[in-house]
Amino acid sequence: MEPESFFTKNTKAALKHDPPGEWMPPVPDHSIPLNAGYPAHSLVPYEEMNEAVKDLIEEEKDLPFQYLGSKKVNTVKKFVRERLAERGVVLLEKEILVTAGAIQGIDLIARTFIDRDTWIVVESPSYMEGLETFRNYTDHYITVPIDENGMQTEELEKTLKDRKEKNLPMPKLVYTIPSFHNPSGTTMSIDRRRHLLELASEFDFLIIEDDAYGELYFGERPTPIKAMDSGSRVFYIGSFSKIVAPGLRVGYVAARSDLLEPLAWFKKDLGHPFAEATLGSYLSQTDMKKRFEMLRKVYQQNCKTLISSLEKYMGDIATWKNPSGGYFVWVHVPGVDTSKILNEAMQAGVAYVPGKHFFVHEQEGLSYLRLSFSYVSREEMVTAVEKLSQVIKKHIDQ
Repeated sequence: MEPESFFTKNTKAALKHDPPGEWMPPVPDHSIPLNAGYPAHSLVPYEEMNEAVKDLIEEEKDLPFQYLGSKKVNTVKKFVRERLAERGVVLLEKEILVTAGAIQGIDLIARTFIDRDTWIVVESPSYMEGLETFRNYTDHYITVPIDENGMQTEELEKTLKDRKEKNLPMPKLVYTIPSFHNPSGTTMSIDRRRHLLELASEFDFLIIEDDAYGELYFGERPTPIKAMDSGSRVFYIGSFSKIVAPGLRVGYVAARSDLLEPLAWFKKDLGHPFAEATLGSYLSQTDMKKRFEMLRKVYQQNCKTLISSLEKYMGDIATWKNPSGGYFVWVHVPGVDTSKILNEAMQAGVAYVPGKHFFVHEQEGLSYLRLSFSYVSREEMVTAVEKLSQVIKKHIDQ
């Protein structure tokens, strides 16, 4: 029996790509994981979650373990609605779909709106797991560069006009991470956010706004694109992974109800009712505004430590932009293929994510790498950057 003979054409096309997660080999125990895009142990509220679970089960007994689940799951939607309203996004309950993490939201949108003939727009660079997901459905991409003000919508406009004049296929979706972009850390300006919405109306496409880091701002709070979405063209994706705990696998999609209904159709009951109920119990007991303030303070100081370490040890060999929120610093090391020196760096004691994995055209990212300031201690950050600089300098000298 040949298993491939049973696969659909779409599955065969998707399996031509590298398996998910191939962008990061196992990190040795002695290596400091600056690749880690998740919160530090001390920032995961495990004691509070323990109390939330105890209270949940004591109050509702078996309900959280049943198919229909606990009424506490409704607390999650209520929190999302209230929090987004404070950020200018006013939603009805039917305009929110709770998902198994943000990535399920991306996958449901892709499954519903993309086929092998569909063209989509992505930023260059972009979130690698988002790219992995889209590759399961299409190989047709239009890439748009970013700068310190996010996606260069002026370049997108030129491309769209050119394609329309030449009668080329037009994109159906634009995927963007406008606030504290992964991996670059940049934030799209308000003018470009408005411009993107104008282009969506003019050229008739939908926008996927991935706002996983939107609450983790260090200065001015960015306005979501969805808050300006008078034409209801935006799928807004949020997550509790960065503000509570990633292992819960709870995220959400917000959109007009007739766009959201097909996603719910395909999602069926593939959620996590117990995790959602636990989160609901936790949210009902927690002052989330205070938690947000704490997270921002910690991550801002972490970021300052990482930047100062880069200035001290790599100021003469690399460049980077200082992020105003999020988890990451995007480093450019001219003349060095960061994927080729990763194993050497890990043996020396530091891990990072090579830049090529964030690009549709990998050669564009060979001299970049992504560093995280969310997970390791500040002391470890300093040590890791020093070790990384020593490895890189050996290859620059060569």
